[in-house]
Amino acid sequence: MLVLTKASIDECNTKYAQGGIAAAIGPGDSPELHFQDTIAAGAGLCDEEAVHILVEEAPERIRDLIYFGVDFDTQEGEVALTKEAAHSLPRILHAGGDATGEHIERALSRMARQAKVRILEFFLATDILVKDGRVQGVRALDCRTGVAEEFEANAVILATGGGGRLFKYTTNPDIATGDGVVLAYLAGAEVTDMEFFQFHPTALRLPGAPVFLISEAVRGEGGVLRNKAGERFMSRYTPDADLAPRDIVARSIVAEMRQTQTDRVYLDVTHIPARTIVSRFPQIYRFCLEHGVDLTRNPIPVAPAAHYMMGGVRTNVWGETNIAGLFAAGEVSSTGVHGANRLASNSLLEVVVFAKRIVHRSTQLREEAQPIPVPSQRASDITCALPQRSGRGSYPPPSLSALQSLHWDRVGILRSGEGLREAALTLGAWEKALGKVTDRPSYEMRSLVLAGRLMAEAALLREESRGAHYRSDFPSPSEKWQKHIVFRRNA
Repeated sequence: MLVLTKASIDECNTKYAQGGIAAAIGPGDSPELHFQDTIAAGAGLCDEEAVHILVEEAPERIRDLIYFGVDFDTQEGEVALTKEAAHSLPRILHAGGDATGEHIERALSRMARQAKVRILEFFLATDILVKDGRVQGVRALDCRTGVAEEFEANAVILATGGGGRLFKYTTNPDIATGDGVVLAYLAGAEVTDMEFFQFHPTALRLPGAPVFLISEAVRGEGGVLRNKAGERFMSRYTPDADLAPRDIVARSIVAEMRQTQTDRVYLDVTHIPARTIVSRFPQIYRFCLEHGVDLTRNPIPVAPAAHYMMGGVRTNVWGETNIAGLFAAGEVSSTGVHGANRLASNSLLEVVVFAKRIVHRSTQLREEAQPIPVPSQRASDITCALPQRSGRGSYPPPSLSALQSLHWDRVGILRSGEGLREAALTLGAWEKALGKVTDRPSYEMRSLVLAGRLMAEAALLREESRGAHYRSDFPSPSEKWQKHIVFRRNA
């Protein structure tokens, strides 16, 4: 077994997951209730088979994590469970308070090292090698030497995370540049649901401070949102108030900021006992304190930020793509469990559930030819290739800052047909203007431009508002759009 990672093995989106991992293991809870909450959040686009697998296999995967050394927080001898927005019951497990992802990543990377898995750090995969519809391996660049190497394999698993660096404000680390989606698309794999990108409602917004996630669990513990006048405002936008789904809270905050002509609102936990806050959210408490905000005494200035890519490489319930031997797990994949809007704390769960299934499936592969798997598809789904774009006029040269501003302004929380067309034309021009890709920065720029095109073109096609995708020119959901948009290079 070989693991290639373009940074160090411990640098990944999982490391920054604060809130926790969902599983129906508490009193009165059940996989069926977890299923219903997930389906409701997905706004009509969840794959029900995949969701059933997610919620039914969750308790066993939690037991696996405990066996692997993840020390979940307890209360009076029992695993502590908290509630987050859009969950009907407390079912969120956490470790180290608000360091759940870090605890999981640390335990699994330690096991990989102990098992003597071969790990090549600072190796960037640049191509998936395919022949006759079957994966043959990957080509990768040693980022330290600039030397390219090829690695043969009859099974390749993409676990490259998302693409939050597309946006000016994001909770994602620098490595989240959409690489896996682009590698798969260029190899001929299907990519779907790219228009659905989740914006977390509450990220720290302070001049000079980096964007930092303020977990949804803070509102689950009783935190409330206030405007600059100190007024609670969420009940004016939704009956669920502060515990509404993320897309509603994010858009409500944007509306409130526009109304009050400011770039932030405030998350207030000062009414919660200080001891509870410090013990439950130690990372958030320390980070805010380092930047001059004692959240036990002062409200936290927050605003939405790009957080999670719900679309990605299309897979079936075994993690298989339409290319035999190519699998995808985690945020890079589109398993169908999230639909149009991910339920909080289902992301860590998705990767452990479907990674287990991928391991089982990939070990069955043999040298002889296998039938090419075809992920389930509704008859109404749209399958297409990216359109040719030949925009007229001049465009600014491609750069990371220009790309991030374009996406934040035109492909962000609030979208319109006019803005999306502008983004698509600009990205099409940038794609043609990209020079030769030779090193990590140029490969990442290629990934960002092409992943951005997939997102903008999908959002332009979907003439409705659903889940995390909101069009001001089509502000309501449409029954005729209860389908998926699938991109395939050779469609």
